[in-house]
Amino acid sequence: MHQMLTQLKLARIREIHQEWLDRAAETTMPYADFLQGLLQEELLAREENQLRRRLKEAAFPFEKTLDDFDFRLRPELNRQVFLRYCEDRFLTQGRSLVLVGPTGVGKTHLSVAIGLALLKRGYPVRFTTVQALLTRVLRAPGLDGRAKVLKPYHASDLLILDEFGYLPADPDLGPILYEVIATRYEKKATIITSNKSLTEWGRVLHDSALAAALADRLLHHGEVYYLKGDSYRLRGKARATEAGADVLETAEKGG
Repeated sequence: MHQMLTQLKLARIREIHQEWLDRAAETTMPYADFLQGLLQEELLAREENQLRRRLKEAAFPFEKTLDDFDFRLRPELNRQVFLRYCEDRFLTQGRSLVLVGPTGVGKTHLSVAIGLALLKRGYPVRFTTVQALLTRVLRAPGLDGRAKVLKPYHASDLLILDEFGYLPADPDLGPILYEVIATRYEKKATIITSNKSLTEWGRVLHDSALAAALADRLLHHGEVYYLKGDSYRLRGKARATEAGADVLETAEKGG
């Protein structure tokens, strides 16, 4: 039986079938319940393996959800609106989302939360910084190598492009970014985070016409949100500094 289960690629049933046989013998379990139990175990194991594989391919820098995001600190954002981006139609309609704001306001957190929610619904998702994508493409050998690198970014149901505008732009960035966005336009969903407003994209790419074409495709079936406020990281550091100062003051008084 072990060999047949291996040939049938029923790995989970192969691991647990003896345990279930023993249980069935002890409890006189009906045949239908026995078979259904084994099949449910196999199905659950496959779903878990697929989830792990999709998570690895997504390459998220961390795993966070919308529940982890403190919308009270970002009153310009509506939680219910962002929950809609976690629904199937955001992908099936090939929509776009642009998140703009300074460092540390939660742009990457929101994009990962949306991506993780959709990945758990069974959709393939890819995350990359814009700089990492550029580096991979430029290192690819020849046109075939370039096409191979870009293929998963073209094909993924959701592509998250993080940190656009953070580093000085390479002259090749504009054409590469345009190729990705144009290929996905009206077919696949895309999220871009940036510390530069759309009016500054022309300076980032050193090409105002190309920047306008990118923005046009992203916003034709998409939205842009400007995040404001202090950095979460700096806020946490400030709290830690204040706490440290309080401890020091208490110690000095006690001394």
